[in-house]
Amino acid sequence: MRDNAKYLNKLNIDGRVCIVTGGGGLIGKKHTEAIVEGGGIPVLLDIVPFGMERVKSEVKVEYGDDVVIETFVTDITRREALEKVRDELLEKYGHIDVLINNAANNPKVEDGSKNLAFNTFPAFPVEIWNQDIAVGLTGAMLCAQVFGEVMEKQGKGMILNISSDYGLISPDLRIYRKEGIPEEEQTIKPVSYSVVKHGIIGLTKYLAIYWAQKGVRVNTLCPASLENGQDEEFIKKISNLIPMGRMSDPDEYVCTVLYLISDASSYMTGSTVVLDGGRTSW
Repeated sequence: MRDNAKYLNKLNIDGRVCIVTGGGGLIGKKHTEAIVEGGGIPVLLDIVPFGMERVKSEVKVEYGDDVVIETFVTDITRREALEKVRDELLEKYGHIDVLINNAANNPKVEDGSKNLAFNTFPAFPVEIWNQDIAVGLTGAMLCAQVFGEVMEKQGKGMILNISSDYGLISPDLRIYRKEGIPEEEQTIKPVSYSVVKHGIIGLTKYLAIYWAQKGVRVNTLCPASLENGQDEEFIKKISNLIPMGRMSDPDEYVCTVLYLISDASSYMTGSTVVLDGGRTSW
């Protein structure tokens, strides 16, 4: 960026410590890239180490081996685990500046139908409901408590909660159906995913008001319809629901993430930014 580019320079997050939960996934990688592009220090939290190491390795290949990326194998549903991460970061850096609540249990079409839900809502197990709520909502709340308190004491910080278009609308269950498969073997997007993503928006609004005059901003990002190895039938079905006529490329979120976690969005709090190709406008 140019030295005299006063507006572009607001995207600079040089040296800021930025936590990303669910850091080992596809979107976790894109959040990491946004942080690195802005000059920040990504801190990846995930319960599985493999994904984080893959993200760390791939980002370093692209941006240089001197890029600093911290990783913590962490269960975000346990407050004591988050407090340990907090204490280590404060000891090393002295500050925590950004929290991206990205972690969620999200059954994906590309992983096969067995990774989706049962074939009817009445058959949906309460055990899966509890697990999904624990990670997607309780985990986000605990992270906001532990890391947001640090930001409050600093008088400055940013929390970005990751929802989905399914935080605004219900899934169109027809797109998950497979032709030629018996009814009892059909699968649906789980109810818990929609509830979590709607709840994330409510959490954002509550926290935004709570911290509005204490220097901590809280916003929601709703990414949608990421193309990532789904079969042609599914891509065609979902593309027909999107005014732009296509699914999104994960790279299309990076600049928006950087805007939301930087001072470029300094007057924005309690807001929901939707990147869905126009789907929720129909």
